[in-house]
Amino acid sequence: MSTVARRNRLASAGTVAHRAAAAVRRWPWWLQVTALYGGSRLASACIFMAAALHQGPNPWFPPKPDYWNFINIWDARWYGQVIASGYPSILPTDAAGNVQENTWAFYPLFPSLAGGLSRLTGMEPAAALTLVAMLAGWAAALVVYALFRQKASHAPAMWGVAFFSVFPVSAVLQVPYAEPLSLLLLAWALLLVVRRQYLWAVPAVFLLGLSRPVGVPFAAMVGLLLVFHAAAYVRSGRRQDASGDAHSVRDLAALAGLTAVAGLSAFAWPAAAWLATGDLQAYTKTETVWRGQDLVPFKPWFDTGVELFGPVLGVVAPLVFVALFAVMLYLPPVLRLGVELRLWCACYMGYLLAFLHPQTSTFRMLLPLFPLALGAVFLSRSRAYRGTVVAMFLLLQIVWIVWLWAWAQLPGGGDYPP
Repeated sequence: MSTVARRNRLASAGTVAHRAAAAVRRWPWWLQVTALYGGSRLASACIFMAAALHQGPNPWFPPKPDYWNFINIWDARWYGQVIASGYPSILPTDAAGNVQENTWAFYPLFPSLAGGLSRLTGMEPAAALTLVAMLAGWAAALVVYALFRQKASHAPAMWGVAFFSVFPVSAVLQVPYAEPLSLLLLAWALLLVVRRQYLWAVPAVFLLGLSRPVGVPFAAMVGLLLVFHAAAYVRSGRRQDASGDAHSVRDLAALAGLTAVAGLSAFAWPAAAWLATGDLQAYTKTETVWRGQDLVPFKPWFDTGVELFGPVLGVVAPLVFVALFAVMLYLPPVLRLGVELRLWCACYMGYLLAFLHPQTSTFRMLLPLFPLALGAVFLSRSRAYRGTVVAMFLLLQIVWIVWLWAWAQLPGGGDYPP
């Protein structure tokens, strides 16, 4: 082929691509988000299927499972057990009286919805769990876009959704885990808080507290937000400023009510475990089974630091991480997110530092920090930069699925959880 013919073909392909992009931009926003999110989930499905071809012997099914079996492993089996057997009224223990793994560690909203769908339609519980998760993930992408549009125009908001959709652990949004439903409720609650529709946020916050253990940081966030706006109200002389930005007494009362509901919902599930089992610490005893030690706030991060970096740097490493995260929250691109989203990220990270045992599952637990995706978009308007981020996230998604989702027995038995 001659050089001229090659250039003409490239020009023709570029024209077709430009027209296709222009046509997509004329679609309504929800259809654009749906297409973007659907494409990202298709990419994740391809990675899952490729990894399944190399899956060897495992605790759940024969080697080389199909896609549907492959995504229904790990915690998905626990949610299926909740649907089948519910929650125990007596905590299972070993001969020494130590509490064993049980379903109280898994919040009830996700399996309740899937169980209801299964009973209503006759669908298998695993299929119902998968369907609820996939629909919730799609709805979460739509609400995330609506949230990002409060802070950005259409194009940056779409890039933010793209970063959210291809994040290295975003493949969990299409498996039978509670993350998609929890992220939907979190994005919904944050959207209403940003809009200052505090009373409308009450149902979302209540349900959020029954979806995953994110109620405590959310309650801390709205509580600190109440203090922030109450102080601003006092400073403004108990009247709105010229811009109308200050909270009124009615706004503060609504935010106080939301804070109270958030606090109650944060402890609703531990209280339910206590009432059902008669053990005040039923939930925390169950949660700490997986970490193999009692809950001591902050200590696991220093233990892990010492294990990775030695007795000196290991103690300093968590402090350096906290300092870097705090500095990041004050970078100009992140400041554009506004006080509510930045405060949420700070409270959630503080919650992880206080109560999380750092392990391979930590990567998955970073998803609620999704507002930072928009901050990453604000970092540069370069399409090359944004496209590179998407490409790198997809490559890291391959790493996450092959390394953590696929099961390969460790020398001491078991495998790292995703």
